[in-house]
Amino acid sequence: MHHDLVAALDIGGTKIAGALVDGDGALFARVLRPTPAQESGERVMAAVSEVLDHLAASPLWPRVDAVGIGSAGPVDARNGTVSPVNIPGWRDHPLVDGVRRSTGTLPVTLVGDGVAMTAAEHLVGAARGHRSALCLVVSTGVGGGLVLDGRLHPGPTGNAGHIGHISVALDGESCPCGARGCVERLASGTAIARHAHAGGWRPRPGQDAGAAGVAAAAREGDPVATAAYTRAARALAAAISATAALVEIEVAVIGGGVAGAGEALFAPLRTALEDFATLSFVRGLTVVPAATGTDAGLIGAAAASRTLLRQDG
Repeated sequence: MHHDLVAALDIGGTKIAGALVDGDGALFARVLRPTPAQESGERVMAAVSEVLDHLAASPLWPRVDAVGIGSAGPVDARNGTVSPVNIPGWRDHPLVDGVRRSTGTLPVTLVGDGVAMTAAEHLVGAARGHRSALCLVVSTGVGGGLVLDGRLHPGPTGNAGHIGHISVALDGESCPCGARGCVERLASGTAIARHAHAGGWRPRPGQDAGAAGVAAAAREGDPVATAAYTRAARALAAAISATAALVEIEVAVIGGGVAGAGEALFAPLRTALEDFATLSFVRGLTVVPAATGTDAGLIGAAAASRTLLRQDG
C-alpha cells in the first residue's frame, strides 16, 4: 500500500476544514465544521477532533503518513502552540498535542495560515516554478509567507513572511499588535471598509457594506471607494517592495477575499509599485492573483508538512 497522503487541517476563526491530500494537491474525504470561536478552548479543540475523527473513518486513512496543520496565528511551531487572534479561547493552546491524541504516532507539522497558502501557491498555484516568492493573504487581516531559494521558508516558529505587521506609516494609527502604521491597519478588508465609511461612502440598499461592496463602488468610479483601495494598494506596494529589497523575490502572489476585488486592487497596486519598487534588482517584480482559492489552506498544510519533514529528515 502507498503511504502517500497527508491529513491536512485548515483552522480559522470561522471554519475548521480537513482533507486527505496527495502529493499533487488533490483533496479526498474533505470535511468542514464551523469554528465555535466564542466558546471555550476545549470546545474548539473538540471541533478539531471531530474533523480528525471524520478523516480517520475514511477507507483512505491507512495511506496517511503525516499530519499537516495550517492555523490562524500567531502560531509557535517550536512548542506546537497557537494563539489565534480571532479564537479568544486559544492562548498558547497546545494544538499539536491535542491533534496527537487523535492521530497517534504520525508526525505532525504546524505552520501559520499565510505560510500554508504560500506552500499551496508554490506547489500548484501562481508561485509554481519560481525560486523566490512572497505570497500574501489579504482578508480580515493581512498574512503571508515566503519561498526563498526554491524552498518554503516558515522560519523557526512558522510565522516568517507575516507581512501584515511591517510598518509602512511610521506615524500611522496604532495597531493592536503594539506597533504603528502596520500594513494590516491600511490594507485589510476591514481597514478598506473602515476608511471608505469614514470618508462618507455608504452601500446602496442590499449592497455589501464591507470591502467587496467598496470594490464594486470603486469599479463604478466612486471616488471615496477608489481612494480606499488606492490607500490599501500603496501600503501593500510599500511592504512588497521592502520585502523584495531584503530578500530579492521574483513574484508577489495575492490571495484572500480582498484579492477578489480584481482590478479595483491590482490596478492601483501596479501603479504604486512603480513608485516604490525602483531599485534595479526589485524592478522586475510581478504581482499576480493567487490561483488556489479556498482550498489553499488544506493543500498548503499538506505541502508544508511534506517540505518540512523532508528538510528535517
